[in-house]
Amino acid sequence: MPGIAAAAVAAPSALSGGADVIAVGVLLAEFGMFRQALLRDQVRLYAAQSALISVLAVVVAATRHLPDLYALAALSFALKAVIVPVVLRRLLRGIGAIGGDPRWSDIAGSHALSVASAVLVAIAVAAFGFFTVAALGIRSPVLPATALSVSVAVILVAFVLMIVRRDVVSQAIGFLSLENGVSLTALVVAAGLPLILEVAFLFDLLVAVVVFGLLIRVHHGRAESMSTADLTSLRG
Repeated sequence: MPGIAAAAVAAPSALSGGADVIAVGVLLAEFGMFRQALLRDQVRLYAAQSALISVLAVVVAATRHLPDLYALAALSFALKAVIVPVVLRRLLRGIGAIGGDPRWSDIAGSHALSVASAVLVAIAVAAFGFFTVAALGIRSPVLPATALSVSVAVILVAFVLMIVRRDVVSQAIGFLSLENGVSLTALVVAAGLPLILEVAFLFDLLVAVVVFGLLIRVHHGRAESMSTADLTSLRG
């Protein structure tokens, strides 16, 4: 009996188990963006992904006794799960009204690869990031190692989304979801950062949303399209 007890695998802590489940949910939402043909569905997945990040902040705050993270979770949810998706949807409706057909602006651009090929590339990149971080052997009693590996996979998959999509809105969503991957990594590795630094990161995200909003409007005004495929002709 003692030998069996010693060989038994210890149950994961509440932080480790919760962080792992949430990190996997964030990664699945990232993969879901590859298969969505409608931009509003991509925005919904981003909102769901952001809500999961806020839930993780609450879990970390409760398990590590960091009350500042409750404020961060509330700010993150309000900005990334509510305000940013609303701004993106209104932007799409405004562009559709200018183009004469509100439905036209809701169609995502084509892939540089087929959907199946893009998903396979994303899976390969995610596996590379996951196993590379795992091979580093980063260990700590308070560090959810699996969640850390998954967070790096989320960041790499977001890069793939930005590369293979050929419309400016999808690329903007890919950038914003990349920031979600960075937030996931920060919560896993350095949850005890001062609140002022966390709020500064959210302010940077707000600036990025404003910049992407202007970029989308200017690109649509000049090209009368959301596609970035024609921009390849500008290469030297």
